[in-house]
Amino acid sequence: MHRSRLYGVFVDSPRAEADAAVSFWSAALGVTPERPADDEYTVLPGAAGHELAFEVQAVDDAPRYHLDIETDDVAAEVARLTALGAKEEARHDGWTILRAPGGHLLCVVPVQSDRPFFYRHARTFDS
Repeated sequence: MHRSRLYGVFVDSPRAEADAAVSFWSAALGVTPERPADDEYTVLPGAAGHELAFEVQAVDDAPRYHLDIETDDVAAEVARLTALGAKEEARHDGWTILRAPGGHLLCVVPVQSDRPFFYRHARTFDS
């Protein structure tokens, strides 16, 4: 058995437009952005409530949205999602990028949340 949950929504913005995207989304959602030094992600705390992360990511690609699913067993969750029809796109630093039926991207990542929070809110699946 393993556990997983929807971790967050990510606004992927071309690098040259990322600052404008951060300004727009933080004003639109009424939150103060937090950008860690030298990071491609800008966190918008509380923008999607307290259970979901909402971040703007600077990318070297086209604008899009993607979801992250956090799990205590990346391999098992990737296997579960590919059995449901997702296709693996890439692997990077312990996480896996999948393309869901319909063409949308999602990342399967190790647990990012506080562990007690994760275990309270994650769903259990057979591995």
